[in-house]
Amino acid sequence: MAAAEPKTPAGTAAARRLARSCWSAFWDYETPKVIVVKNRRLGIVYRTVQLLILLYFVWYVFIVQKSYQDRETGPESSVITKVKGITSSEHKVWDVEEYVKPPEGGSVFSIITRIEVTPFQTLGTCAESMRVRNATCDSDEDCVAGQLDMLGNGLRTGRCVPYYHGSSKTCEVSAWCPVEDGASVSQFLGKMAPNFTILIKNSIHYPKFQFSKGNIENRKDGYLKHCTFHEVSDLYCPIFKLGYIVEQAGENFTQLAHAGGVIGVIINWDCDLDLSASKCNPKYSFRRLDPKHVPASSGYNFRFAKYYKVNGSTTRTLIKAYGIRIDVIVHGQGSFLCDWILLTFMNKNKVYSHKKFDKTPEVWPSSEPTPTFCRAALKTWACWGPLKSVAPGAPRSPGQHGLDLGPGPCPHTSTLRRSKTSSQRAPCKPGSGMT
Repeated sequence: MAAAEPKTPAGTAAARRLARSCWSAFWDYETPKVIVVKNRRLGIVYRTVQLLILLYFVWYVFIVQKSYQDRETGPESSVITKVKGITSSEHKVWDVEEYVKPPEGGSVFSIITRIEVTPFQTLGTCAESMRVRNATCDSDEDCVAGQLDMLGNGLRTGRCVPYYHGSSKTCEVSAWCPVEDGASVSQFLGKMAPNFTILIKNSIHYPKFQFSKGNIENRKDGYLKHCTFHEVSDLYCPIFKLGYIVEQAGENFTQLAHAGGVIGVIINWDCDLDLSASKCNPKYSFRRLDPKHVPASSGYNFRFAKYYKVNGSTTRTLIKAYGIRIDVIVHGQGSFLCDWILLTFMNKNKVYSHKKFDKTPEVWPSSEPTPTFCRAALKTWACWGPLKSVAPGAPRSPGQHGLDLGPGPCPHTSTLRRSKTSSQRAPCKPGSGMT
């Protein structure tokens, strides 16, 4: 008897059947079956959902969000400022050079409205300020010689001395004396400050769309010398009174001038560049930037000193200045019809395409011209076959034509130049118009 054939394992057979089934199913063609349900309620729900989706895309996506536009945020911007005005305190008259810091006219500057002056300070020893922690003392043992407090005014000498015109005592320090708290005099400069004028010159540029504009119109009639800003009638006269800025920020000028504060002048350039440039206008808003209700961080002040010589010794006047700091903040968004729509559906799409894409001109060799035919000649060659000299009046077969080409399937055959001898071919030359 012949030996029995070995049985194929069940797993292998199942795998083969699965492979054959998959291979057979791979070549099947499927088509969906549509069932039309005659149900008015179901139809109303179905069409309502379709309508909502359509309204979402038409109203929100296209009208509200304008998603068909390409956008650029954060324009390149420059700001130049200039302050004008004069004010006075109890002791002197102040002009712009003294109360505006820094004087360069940038996007951030301060207008001094109140000062505390400590005059005639010289290097020496004196009582430390009582505001300094652990500065009060009863005897010399309470003061450690050589100790330096980073929040104090100088280096302690180890002596306990009377504080200015009082019964209290503080540790003596080696510093600029007298210290600030002991001899400062307050002066208010805010009397005429609300009438100070501030010119804010701003220009922006959207590099993606090659669009630039400024907040001053090109006028030659001395317009800026006689105008002040008005949101409707004088939008392009960016000259603001300091009192107007503080008022628009919702602050009390007297309180702000006494303690100081930070006011933001926000210029927003939100431009739809599909429209004309005249529709792209700046919008101004004003608000206080520092937290006025937090005593630890509200207000604004800084110190500076003026140095001079008295009898050969260096003397200085220390000034603690309170003021209104102005921060000019520029932001915006430029939007323009997106490239795909612009280059596909617009009437002048070829013009826009030419402006968007640069084409490199063909470079002709500077050496002896290569005897090649112009594009039109090459296309004609492809349509009519090789050009052959045919006697006038002789019958012509397809693909056999003289240089006096008649009608044929290639519309550009009329662009060929006729040479005096039909068997000659003129090579293309740069600037010949045969491109």
